[in-house]
Amino acid sequence: MSTVTVKPLDAQATEHQFDAASLAGCACHPSALAHDHADILGVKVSAVNMDLSVNLAAQWIERGKPGYVCVADVHCVMEAQRDPELLRIFNQAVIITPDGMPLTWIGRLQGFAHMDRVFGPDFMLEMCRLSGERGYRHFLYGGKPGVAEELSDRLQLKFPGLKIVGTLTPPFRDLTPEEEQEFTRQIAQAHPDIVWVGLGAPKQERFMAQYVHRFNVPLMVGVGAAFDFHTGRISDCPRWIKRAGLQWLHRLMQEPRRLGKRYLVNNPAFLWLCLAKAPSMFKSRL
Repeated sequence: MSTVTVKPLDAQATEHQFDAASLAGCACHPSALAHDHADILGVKVSAVNMDLSVNLAAQWIERGKPGYVCVADVHCVMEAQRDPELLRIFNQAVIITPDGMPLTWIGRLQGFAHMDRVFGPDFMLEMCRLSGERGYRHFLYGGKPGVAEELSDRLQLKFPGLKIVGTLTPPFRDLTPEEEQEFTRQIAQAHPDIVWVGLGAPKQERFMAQYVHRFNVPLMVGVGAAFDFHTGRISDCPRWIKRAGLQWLHRLMQEPRRLGKRYLVNNPAFLWLCLAKAPSMFKSRL
């Protein structure tokens, strides 16, 4: 994997201008770092690549304010079409990375030539790599029993000195008031800079929106299957398959029962909606 270049915080200005005007009319987090967005069926997907995503995340952590990052793909966009509250949750994120080539392609058609896929598991690795320099502290929340602990061991082996200050495997239901209180206490004691949430979409997005201010952590990141990718429970695919926008097919072959409806229903519906709304989606750059 190529190494992401992260600029010093006082030298973040690049050819991609993050000015306040770029958020005009955007429903994004009111105190978020200003940056361009592609409007994909109402979801304000950040017009970023891996470098820009890591830079923006680092800037946000340095601010110390609580916020969350959504890693969005076609499934996320389609779920947001069915649930206005979920759409609001996505658009309140500090960053919505394009975790899918279709979102990247649409963003480029809207004029964002630099926009590229930011695969959630890769974003996790790049933030861990940066943490060696910045000293960021990480907390892992999610996965099946034992997965978060194994992920912690693997990440610390890959990145010596990485500070993982806690792990927690939640129940497959909403937290009780007692569990909320205990988890909040654990987070306060661990004092992480980043909480990685591996609950799957859209559960993890709802969780982050509900708890982001209660936990008062600079950054929560919903990374879905990253926990399983990095512990070998899900096999990755060759880069050319990812670049061709066919990773969904690779995943479908591994988990046909669980993912069949998601991909075989959502993907055609997404394409149909994009074609139906093409005149408004591509009429201007946001």
